[in-house]
Amino acid sequence: MTNQEDRAFVSRLIIKVLTDKICAREAILHFPENHKDKSIQAAYHALVHREADEDLRHRDLLYRDEQDDYLEFIANTLAKGEDLPSNILENYAHYYSNMSLKDKSGIKGFVETVHRYLNIDKKD
Repeated sequence: MTNQEDRAFVSRLIIKVLTDKICAREAILHFPENHKDKSIQAAYHALVHREADEDLRHRDLLYRDEQDDYLEFIANTLAKGEDLPSNILENYAHYYSNMSLKDKSGIKGFVETVHRYLNIDKKD
């Protein structure tokens, strides 16, 4: 796929999450293999953040609405084939080296990756 096709695909994944057709975890696991596009990488991390915030989203409806508006903006921008604004790209830049969940299977791999993303030490 080209970057344009990948962006359109990611946009559709985000919209499916926002319309409760799939969960964020499922969307994350279906992200395209092309990890060089900084806009796709930022969208990935925004979804990981949403998944990690699930408890907060239930407690704070304003936070949930703002986060969903943010993801909708990302989806709409990617659907147009445009780059995300530089401030969004910069917010996620330090996470870019740790994007792939595909090398870890199942829930355990997903949880380990979310822990790394949030800088939570794993207790043995």
